[in-house]
Amino acid sequence: MHEVDQVIARRLQSDVALVNQIGAYIVHAGGKRMRPKLLLMFANALGDPRGQRHELAAVVEFIHTATLLHDDVVDESALRRGKQTANAMFGNAASVLVGDFLYSRAFQMMVGCGRMRVLEVLADATNVIAEGEVLQLMNVHDPDTTVDQYLRVIRYKTAKLFEASARLGALISEQGEVMENAAAAYGRAMGTAFQLIDDALDYDGSAEVLGKNVGDDLREGKPTLPLLLAMQRCSTADRSLIREAIVNGGGDRLGDIARVVQACGALEATREAAAVEAEHAIQSIRGLPANPWTKGLLDFAARSVERLT
Repeated sequence: MHEVDQVIARRLQSDVALVNQIGAYIVHAGGKRMRPKLLLMFANALGDPRGQRHELAAVVEFIHTATLLHDDVVDESALRRGKQTANAMFGNAASVLVGDFLYSRAFQMMVGCGRMRVLEVLADATNVIAEGEVLQLMNVHDPDTTVDQYLRVIRYKTAKLFEASARLGALISEQGEVMENAAAAYGRAMGTAFQLIDDALDYDGSAEVLGKNVGDDLREGKPTLPLLLAMQRCSTADRSLIREAIVNGGGDRLGDIARVVQACGALEATREAAAVEAEHAIQSIRGLPANPWTKGLLDFAARSVERLT
C-alpha cells in the first residue's frame, strides 16, 4: 500500500490548484482502502509478471474516490470518515468536477497499462456502478422496495467495484479465466457483505466510531435491509412507523426505529446475511495456491462480518 500511495500522490498532480487541493483532501482523508488491497492480495497470491498491481490498485482507488465525491453531493452528506465531506468544504460544483477528473485520470492510467481486458473490466464496472446509483435513487422514499431490488442496488453500486478489483488482481496474474472468475466471485460476495454490515451499523453504531452520521440512510429515506426485514417481522404499528420514516425521511425517529429494528431481529438477520456472503467468498477461492496472501484473503472474509466501522 505504500507503493500504491506513491502512485496516487504522483497521479493526482494537476496544473489546476483546486483539483490538487480537493483530490488530496478526499484521497488522504483516511478509509480502509479495501478495493486496492483486494487487488494487491490476489496479484500477490497468484503472481504479477508485468508488475502492474500498484498502478491498477491506484486506478480502483481513484474510481472509488470519484464515486464518493458524487455520492456525497447526491446524498447531501456532510460527514465522511470523521471529516467534513468535500462538498461541505468546497461546494457541490467543485466536488462533482473533481470527481470527473479522478474518473478521467483513472482511464488515462488504464490506457497506460496497454491491456484491453483491463479497460473492459473497469469500463463495465463504472457503467454498472452508475446504474446502481440510479436504481438507488429510484428506491429512495419507497417503502415497497423489495429485498431483491435492494440487493440489486448494492451488487451494482458497491459490490461491482470489489468484484472488478479482485478480478483485476487475478487477471494480471495471467493464470486463466477460471482463476479470474473465482476472484471475481470472491470480490462480489465480499462487497455485498461489506454493504450489509454498513447498513446494519447505521442502526447499531456511533458517529465517533463510524466516522459518519448514524442514521443517514433513514434521513435520506433509503429502504435498506434492516428496515425491509423489520417491516416483515414487526407489529402493524411499528410497520407504519418505519414506512412513514422511509417516505418522509425520518431521522427524528431514529431512536424509536433502531429499537424496533433490534427488537424484531432484523439487525441480527442482516448480519447473518452478511455472514452467508462471507462464506460464499471463502468457498470461491478454495482453489487458490496456499500462501500467506491466500490466507489473508480467507482471514479478511472471516473477519469482515465482525467489523464495527
